[in-house]
Amino acid sequence: MDEKLGKFIDDFAHLVQLAQAGSHRRQTGTQLLEALTGHLGVAAENLAVVEEEIPPHRFVDADIVMADLAALDPESRLVGIGGGGQRHHQSLSDMVQQSQVFPQFPLAQPDYVNLPVGPEAQRQAVGFGLRLLTYDGGRLGVLQRAADPRSGRQSASLEVVAENIGTGTAFLAEYRRRMDSQSVLKGQVVSLTMGEFGPSSGGVTFHSRPRLEGQEVILPPGLLQKVADHAVGIAAHRESLKRHGQHLKRGVLLYGPPGTGKTHTVRYLLGQSGGATAILLSGGSLARISEAARMARALQPSIVVLEDCDLIAEDRSFGHGPQPLLFEVLDAMDGLDNDADVAFVLTTNRPDMLERALAQRPGRVDLAVEIPLPALSERTALLRLYGRQANFSDEAVAAAAARTAGTTASFARELVRRAVVAAALEDAPVSDAHLAAAAEELMDDAETLTRSLLGSGTPAAPDY
Repeated sequence: MDEKLGKFIDDFAHLVQLAQAGSHRRQTGTQLLEALTGHLGVAAENLAVVEEEIPPHRFVDADIVMADLAALDPESRLVGIGGGGQRHHQSLSDMVQQSQVFPQFPLAQPDYVNLPVGPEAQRQAVGFGLRLLTYDGGRLGVLQRAADPRSGRQSASLEVVAENIGTGTAFLAEYRRRMDSQSVLKGQVVSLTMGEFGPSSGGVTFHSRPRLEGQEVILPPGLLQKVADHAVGIAAHRESLKRHGQHLKRGVLLYGPPGTGKTHTVRYLLGQSGGATAILLSGGSLARISEAARMARALQPSIVVLEDCDLIAEDRSFGHGPQPLLFEVLDAMDGLDNDADVAFVLTTNRPDMLERALAQRPGRVDLAVEIPLPALSERTALLRLYGRQANFSDEAVAAAAARTAGTTASFARELVRRAVVAAALEDAPVSDAHLAAAAEELMDDAETLTRSLLGSGTPAAPDY
């Protein structure tokens, strides 16, 4: 809905309410202005209101901090503000000033929003509510409101009015200190999402941390350990690096054809980085890289994963400046302090698309690793891994691996699935014959498109 039209509808509804109640007749119940004045002990309309903006993804943290600060005052109160949709289009200062003309904002029940605080946990946060409390001996009121893009508010906020400047300043200083030191995001695996109204309105999605054993990631010998040592292992030696004046921030580029195991490798790294905050970006959410870098710095040790960076190598559509978004990614990496324990892991199917950007921003990525098409030995290991419950014979696995030269890890997974599906359709036990038939079917010329969708091109010559 158009923002102006939405405001008109809210205003019209408000006028109808006033007409029904008598536009100049005092409404029943305690009003906002008298409640604030009564609590603060001075005329609220004569006091300045200080607004503190909150990124939408930190609103649940702000709610926790506010609840903790309010709990310091046993007599604190939490109330809502009535007045229909009009209240969402006006600041606390506007509501107070308008209340001098005629009362229109009665106290009511607070509004709440349900927000995630983990993969399977949620919290009811105050979405629109006024806290009346004392802090360090001074009285203040704090209007807490969630973001509401439909009302033109891209960020959440606190609006603070205090009986004196010192009380408000001290309260906000303590609020900011707590926001810097605690967050439900710390140690979690989260992905940043794009909002309906643009990047600034996006939120976060929590994920369970993957748990993969090393034997579940089939790569050429030593490759997985090399990547893990650089992305995760360095963190275990942070004190030694600091002592010798070496930086902790690091960048790893994983490149290779689709389906070879780049994402699988990332999942392994996330599983090995228990306790570290992991921030995942892909597609349009790469536009939030600056925000992700700030989060990573505040919640370190951290890992920032940027998938398919080639897609934004020349793309300015999600950016906010004249340079391609990839350059903003690299600038965000460079902007971190040397002692920041942050690892950036980039993946791409097209390293040639990144070469110019990486050459113009040297040092951001200090390890580039190719995740190649699996050789015969890796294809054999992949078929054993994915077929471990099917009990294929060693001979059948070896034959299928030899038959599928030039294919990917994704292809091996689908090959085993095809064999199991064929057996299920026959209502028969999975056998070596089903694996051989599935290999012949998928390697047939008629399945060229299927192989392409699985990341495999035309059949290659046998490799040994």
